[in-house]
Amino acid sequence: MNVVIAIFIGGGLGSITRYGVSELVKLTWKSQFPLGTLLANVLSCLVMGLLIGFFSERINSQELKAFLLIGFCGGFSTFSTFSKETLDLFQSGNALIAITNIFVSILFCVLILWFLTSRTS
Repeated sequence: MNVVIAIFIGGGLGSITRYGVSELVKLTWKSQFPLGTLLANVLSCLVMGLLIGFFSERINSQELKAFLLIGFCGGFSTFSTFSKETLDLFQSGNALIAITNIFVSILFCVLILWFLTSRTS
C-alpha cells in the first residue's frame, strides 16, 4: 500500500510540475509549436534517465523508486497531451509542424534515455 501512496503523491507533484513548465513556456514562447509539452517530456526523460542510469542502485527504497519513476516522471510526462496537440496541428493544416513535433519529441526523449541508461545494460 505504501508504494501506491508514493505513486499517488509523486504523480500529483509531477503533474503540478508539468503544469508549471507549460505555463512558464506560454509566458515566454509564442508559437504554434507545442514547446511546453516537448520540454516537459524531455525533462521527464532526463530525470528518469538520471535516476535509472546513475542513482537506481543507490536508491534502496521501493517506495522512493515508485514515487520518482512511476509517480513523478509519469505525472510530469504527457503522451496524451503530446498526441492531442499533434492531432490539432494536423487538423489546423500545420502538418509540417505536427511531423516535426513527432520526430523531435520521440528522438529527443528516446536518445536521452538511451544515453543516460546505456551504461546500466
